[in-house]
Amino acid sequence: MGDIRLTAWVRGRVQGVGFRWWVRARALELGLTGAATNLVDGRVEVVAEGDRAACERLLALLRSGQTPGRVDSVIERWTNHRGSFTGFEER
Repeated sequence: MGDIRLTAWVRGRVQGVGFRWWVRARALELGLTGAATNLVDGRVEVVAEGDRAACERLLALLRSGQTPGRVDSVIERWTNHRGSFTGFEER
């Protein structure tokens, strides 16, 4: 399917609960690169690049109800792969 970039903004109780670590672990298992970043408004921004099917799987995991903390909503945006990451970071 080709490589793509997923940006997902996750709202809920997702800071201070191990959420970014959990996202990083799932992304690495799926072979994705990117970052999970705390935002000042309490959301976490997840940017993942790689195979579209793997990105879709990560998005499904974010919405699964099986994350640390509590996810109230996930807003997604799909854009072209940029190749700007070499691993997956927690920021």
